[in-house]
Amino acid sequence: MTAAQPGTRAEAETGDSRAARRRRKDGRPGGGSRLLNAALGLLLAAGAVALQTLHLDENAFAAPLTYTGGKGETVDAGRFTLRLDGFSVAKAVRTGIGKTVETDDLFLVVNAAAKSSLKPYHLAQPVLLTADDKRFAATDRVEALQTLASKWVQPDIWVSGSFFFEIPASALPGARVVFGLPPEVVVEPYRPEVEIDLGLDEEAARKLAAAPQDVYSLAKK
Repeated sequence: MTAAQPGTRAEAETGDSRAARRRRKDGRPGGGSRLLNAALGLLLAAGAVALQTLHLDENAFAAPLTYTGGKGETVDAGRFTLRLDGFSVAKAVRTGIGKTVETDDLFLVVNAAAKSSLKPYHLAQPVLLTADDKRFAATDRVEALQTLASKWVQPDIWVSGSFFFEIPASALPGARVVFGLPPEVVVEPYRPEVEIDLGLDEEAARKLAAAPQDVYSLAKK
């Protein structure tokens, strides 16, 4: 029977160690490196998904939170509450300084009231949306100082005023008016806005457009 030679196991382990050192020197990772690379890969993949999600949600992030209602309804948008009291059309507007502005189309005069919840705000000039999603800005031919946008909307105190649009009669059927806060330098997510449906179908819009006031006057009597 042949006896095992002392040191044979140690020599085998020494050979394995030399092979492992050669693998590391050659740049081929061992088990620990493979785990580290796998973890880094997962982190990079998660980061890519997060960036893609951020890009996809950018428009949704900046989109307003819209509260809807109809004429005469009180619509609470959180920071402010708005009520559209009435509207009319005119061929001309006489401003508070005695200036008369005329149009070949129609002036839509929107009378609204608003109050805030916690602190004072100014409302922005509203936007009119048509049934086919065309957008009309409030006219700049009537000074903003003559509109509700110039007044402070205070907590729990209703303040009233008017807004003015210069539009063709074809914009009236299905029209909605959107009220919101002035834009800010830093984009704020989900800013509140109130969208009021004027309740005008084709027939009602035709009757309204057929009988405009000659002059809507803002002059104080």
